[in-house]
Amino acid sequence: MTDQKNPYPLLSEPLDLGFTKLKNRVVMGSMHTGLEEQKGGFERLAYFYQKRAEGGVGLIVTGGVAPNISGWLYPFAIKLTNQKEVRKHRLVTEAVHKADGKILMQILHAGRYGYHPLCVSASKLKAPMNKFKPRALSNCGIKRTIKHFARAAKLAKEAGYDGVEIMGSEGYLINQFLVEHTNKRQDKWGGSFENRMRLPLEIIKATRQKVGEDFIIMFRLSMLDLVEKGSSFDEVVTLAKALEKAGVTIINSGIGWHEARIPTISTQVPRAAFVPITEEIRKHVNIPIVCVNRINTPEVAEDILQKQKADLISMARPLLADPDFVKKAQNNQSQAINTCIACNQACLDHVFVGKQASCLVNPYACNESVMQSKPATDKKSIAVIGAGPAGCTAAIELAKRGHQVDLYEASDKIGGQFKLSAKTPGKEEFSEALRYFEYQLNANEVNVKLNTKVNIEDLKSLNYDEIVIASGVMPRIPKIDGIDHPMVVDYMQLLNGEVAAGKKVAVIGAGGIGFDVSVFLVFAGKKIGENTEDYYHEWGIDVTLAHRGGLTKAHEPVPEAEVYLLQRKDERLGKRLGKTTGWIHRTTLKHQKVKMLSGVSYDKIDDAGLHITLKGEKKLLEVDQVVICAGQESERSLYNSLIDQGIKNVHIIGGAHIAAEVDAKRAIKEATELALAL
Repeated sequence: MTDQKNPYPLLSEPLDLGFTKLKNRVVMGSMHTGLEEQKGGFERLAYFYQKRAEGGVGLIVTGGVAPNISGWLYPFAIKLTNQKEVRKHRLVTEAVHKADGKILMQILHAGRYGYHPLCVSASKLKAPMNKFKPRALSNCGIKRTIKHFARAAKLAKEAGYDGVEIMGSEGYLINQFLVEHTNKRQDKWGGSFENRMRLPLEIIKATRQKVGEDFIIMFRLSMLDLVEKGSSFDEVVTLAKALEKAGVTIINSGIGWHEARIPTISTQVPRAAFVPITEEIRKHVNIPIVCVNRINTPEVAEDILQKQKADLISMARPLLADPDFVKKAQNNQSQAINTCIACNQACLDHVFVGKQASCLVNPYACNESVMQSKPATDKKSIAVIGAGPAGCTAAIELAKRGHQVDLYEASDKIGGQFKLSAKTPGKEEFSEALRYFEYQLNANEVNVKLNTKVNIEDLKSLNYDEIVIASGVMPRIPKIDGIDHPMVVDYMQLLNGEVAAGKKVAVIGAGGIGFDVSVFLVFAGKKIGENTEDYYHEWGIDVTLAHRGGLTKAHEPVPEAEVYLLQRKDERLGKRLGKTTGWIHRTTLKHQKVKMLSGVSYDKIDDAGLHITLKGEKKLLEVDQVVICAGQESERSLYNSLIDQGIKNVHIIGGAHIAAEVDAKRAIKEATELALAL
């Protein structure tokens, strides 16, 4: 029977590794934060990991650390090559051990993914997303690299780490040696699979020799490369068995190369979509195996363990979103977990452009030592106007500090723009953010007043100490002849269900909302982030590995509507979308045969459709609906009235403050910072 005090018994079950024991089955997967290279960043990094250990995580894995300079991800990225560098790592290990946690250092050699002129690989083949062409490692260079991996592991042990993870997936150096896709060598390091898998095995043997038996060696094994000429099922199993024999303690799952044009961790990917391949590989080894990717609730994690599909559950971003994930699950408080919505906007999108990582739904992430919520010394009565992401966040954070908060919302539900996002196919996870807001508002006794539109007289009569305006945005309506035609609707009307979707539709504006609306139209509101088989078919994924690399022919979709996505700027549509997700949105619309046009002038709208000029040529788009997604305007009339009357205790945040492309990340962070300051 399930223990009502802890409904996730297997997630909490210790794992005995012989020479050491993990206190539960939760692994915080590797994630680079950007703190690693900052001045004083290791102090902040230590606190970041300490908070996750205090939150109950059994085993933490650091972001990738290079074993030598050629293995750098970029110039002067973190590495561990000498005693001097050991000292700062001790800050991290001591902090984690103080909190009764265990931590591994990931050793990552970038190979041809290294964004610098010193990069190396198995063969002289440039990565698609890198301007630098790698040098092919010589036989001596390979032997040096093996020694450098082992040296890094030995230094990691001296720094107090409980073990290391050898990064052998995601298309980095070891992975580049493993597959014919990048290994064109004819020597003992190339050709047959026995030769191609020589590098990882030699690295493991050298590492085990350096660190002894009482040290965890986890190997991140690429189970689905998702690139042409990737590994076959038999090759993955052969390597897994050989790794076990060579001295690996735990096998972690790696899914997809960075250059693979298939989404593997974004919000469009169904939960636990890649567990089937881990389950199959697990049948062939006798050491613990970790499953990964899009596991963001304790319910999903426990189900995997109950069905014996894996021995450990890796979660990286979910523990960025909520450091107390494990503790809350163990205390039967899963509703209190701030769920990762897999948006990538503040984590991966930041890291891939050299910025510090954080989290859209938790701006404290990676800022724990510099953003701290403390009880207010002067308890105030505060009105928050608008219950979108900014307003809900402000109200919750203010109430946590002890203020008395009234939250006013003109509609019948909280959520603002998040309500619309949650209705977009592929963004179903946004409903988790709404669930979390509702829980926290109730738990912190915020007085939520729905269906209540307040005016300046109301606010003045109630004599609040502070007023926070978070009234959000309104769709901006462009000046086009015929804009009042009955076929014209704005995106809010469409996504809210106030009007039915057309069958031949022109979408004016190709920002993030324009893309969302186009997805909504072609999928007719169908939930695409929940059906695993549909996801496999759309992207051509074979999780059985019957096809080499896990690639198979993608399904030819039948869109529910004929859609034109239009923008005035003569540039690639979606250019300003997220670094790690923009290509997914563009590819999804291409799959669905959406016609994407740039450099468009809008002439008029009439019964015949939308008249445009495209690169000097007049055209008629014979559509039955035109959806306006041409940006937003701040709803700040109440704020302006308050300021005009000389009221000084008023603040403005979120879309009401800045309407440029709806930005929940900025809105939530802005709301949090204001709440900490009041």
